[in-house]
Amino acid sequence: MTSVSFSNRGAVAILLAVGSLFAANHVAARLAFDNQAGLLLAIVCRSGLTLLALMAFVLWQQPRLRLAPGLLKWQIVLGLLIALQSLCLYSAVARIPVALALLIGNTFPILLALLTWLLGGSPPTRRACFLMGLILCGLVLVLDLPAWFSASAQVTPAWRSGVGFAFAAACVFSCGLWITEHRLGTLPGAVRSLYTIMIVFCGMLVAGAAGVVPGGMSPPADGSGWLALAALSVLYATAFTVLFVCVPRLNMARNAPVMNIEPVASLLLGWLVLDQVFSGVQLLGGAIVLGSIVMLAYSRRH
Repeated sequence: MTSVSFSNRGAVAILLAVGSLFAANHVAARLAFDNQAGLLLAIVCRSGLTLLALMAFVLWQQPRLRLAPGLLKWQIVLGLLIALQSLCLYSAVARIPVALALLIGNTFPILLALLTWLLGGSPPTRRACFLMGLILCGLVLVLDLPAWFSASAQVTPAWRSGVGFAFAAACVFSCGLWITEHRLGTLPGAVRSLYTIMIVFCGMLVAGAAGVVPGGMSPPADGSGWLALAALSVLYATAFTVLFVCVPRLNMARNAPVMNIEPVASLLLGWLVLDQVFSGVQLLGGAIVLGSIVMLAYSRRH
């Protein structure tokens, strides 16, 4: 039986709430990292709780879990890419302002368009190229690159590595989206999401046991850190599950760009909770980046 779609206003409200929950998850993650919580531990907690929610949904829906021949290797690659993307994005959040990390991470549409073209797809249109150029110009303002090269600026290694991790997250995520669309498109979303989260969870446990990331499984220093760790897990699992369950009724072809509320919400929450403040030039750059990404997303769907 076909699900009845939400009204457009209801769908937008749900997506705004989901994007805000994802933003709050990253702010809570920064609080946990500031309290000495390990990166891998945070991903294990959030993916573990999300996996439990997905397993309950899959048991209720009872889809066919067996993968068709040839899909297993691509599913494993997708899971490992999402695990790496999670690690890179949390590494960025731990080093630079949350909104900045998310803005850089949200440039994946540019990389996906270029990757699709490189691998034999259609080249970007002139409009898309123009919007991509605007996104890059906006990033120059967000990063305040002129200040990087001034004699008075003091750019710390943590800032540089944080920006690098955020960009790496965008690169890895674009690769994961390409595989999802071109190699796993026939796989039901419930099955793909379940296996992906399962691989992320198991991969982080293996990485923690092997000591791949120094201090990656370190517990928080006190109760407030544990509270932040619990909050990021609940926020992420709630947002992911709501989006997963409701997506067939949200008309994502039309409304997906609404999810770009996440950097905006993280900017507000970062200011309220973490005292992270941006200059006027950086805010202008962020508005250019977000506006261009939304227009790019809408133009691609049309």
